[in-house]
Amino acid sequence: MNISIIGTGYVGLVAGVCFAKKGNNVLCVDVIQEKVDKINNRFAPIYEHGLPELLKQVVESGHLSATTDLKNAVINSQITFIAVGTPPREDGSANLDYIYEAARGIAEAIKSKNSYHVVVVKSTVSPGTTRSLIPIIEQGSGKKHGVDFGVAMNPEFLKEGVAIDDFMYPDRVVVGSTDKKALEILTEVYKPFTQNIVKMSTPDTAEMVKYSSNALLATKISFVNEIGDLCKRLGIDVYEVMKAVGMDHRIGPHFLEAHAFQKMSMH
Repeated sequence: MNISIIGTGYVGLVAGVCFAKKGNNVLCVDVIQEKVDKINNRFAPIYEHGLPELLKQVVESGHLSATTDLKNAVINSQITFIAVGTPPREDGSANLDYIYEAARGIAEAIKSKNSYHVVVVKSTVSPGTTRSLIPIIEQGSGKKHGVDFGVAMNPEFLKEGVAIDDFMYPDRVVVGSTDKKALEILTEVYKPFTQNIVKMSTPDTAEMVKYSSNALLATKISFVNEIGDLCKRLGIDVYEVMKAVGMDHRIGPHFLEAHAFQKMSMH
């Protein structure tokens, strides 16, 4: 499948090389020419374990290239992933300017397309954000959602240091859309990675899954750290304690492996 990805940061580039590794043709889009040149010259602009080697493979095979030409990338793909940053504002809310800018660029591109196109938000955004792109794309392209294009949410669950493995061998893939065709296409894209594809009836639900997962992981980390502090004062091995706690099937064997004593990435 021909895939375009807007944003070559941590999420976008990891997704791009992994999709390309499975035989898809991937066009990565970025506004920074220096990053585009690095990728096309087989140099990863970010560090992630295994990424330099995999990037080199997929660029040399012709399955991945980078460009600053968003319009051309969208026109020459069937599905576009938005993986741009959502940096925090001063009031703590997420800055969605890059998301909306990408949506306007996609709208301009699909204006001249005669084929159905899927737009997928992969950036972490609050519930309702993905749905809000529909009128932007409809107005900018003159196309109809559910007929000419579909919009979906596909949150990422990557951990820094093992992001390639997380993407290639995921616990599950969550996709959410009100458009059946968009869900079917996303299911086909992810079949080579896993059969455990969780389809949500709305993008809002998928967005909430991401926030809920982050909140639960943060709670587990805080809890285990508190128990760790208590065990230290009492001279008890917290790993031994949590290993036994994790044997409860309601909690799970990976309870201690929630990276309680490591810095965890929750994008």
